[in-house]
Amino acid sequence: MLRKERGISQKQAANDLGVSQGLLSHYEKGKRECGLDFLVKVADYYSVSCDYLLGRSPEPQGRTISIQDIPDDDSSLKNKQASGSIMVSFNKKLIINSVNVIFAFLQKCKSNTIVKEISTYLMLAIYQVFRIIYSSNKKNDENFFTVPKPVSTGMATAAMDVSLVCAKAAAEGIEFNSNDCLKDNEEFYITTSKLSQEYPNYYSSMVNLIKNSEARINIISNSEK
Repeated sequence: MLRKERGISQKQAANDLGVSQGLLSHYEKGKRECGLDFLVKVADYYSVSCDYLLGRSPEPQGRTISIQDIPDDDSSLKNKQASGSIMVSFNKKLIINSVNVIFAFLQKCKSNTIVKEISTYLMLAIYQVFRIIYSSNKKNDENFFTVPKPVSTGMATAAMDVSLVCAKAAAEGIEFNSNDCLKDNEEFYITTSKLSQEYPNYYSSMVNLIKNSEARINIISNSEK
């Protein structure tokens, strides 16, 4: 990924690193493991940390972030101690800051379908979570909602799936059901360097959210094997 982001051919990288192209290809595909000396050489070549190359840190420089490192986008918490546990505050910042990155891209998007469907998807996710919290206390009046509780989860999930399908189709340039689509996806060209440069306050949150999400996915995937 680092090599491709920098526009370096595999042949050139192999020559610069002093190995054959075939060996570098095996390293990149995980077919062979490199030695420590080569790992350090690659880290220097791409100006990243060894921890990043080894997948131990989502930050290219290998930094491990704490809650104090993540910018707080909630003005109501400025100059105040974050309420709740550290885990709640940490996850809140990861999610809010990552959503800011999503909407920054949507702001540039020229497809109304993508903006509408992704926004709808996120709103439905929040709706479902809020309803779980609300329904946990039997004293809360379910008449607060118009959709009956027994069908709310299934219907909301179905609506989320529809929004996801419509957003994916529009993002891949497919028009259907009178929906528009993305004609130019250049604004959606994303690299790690672009993210860190354009969204310095939110980059750490985004890459850590991705790391946490994929860790959860891998747990589920491994449990099903």
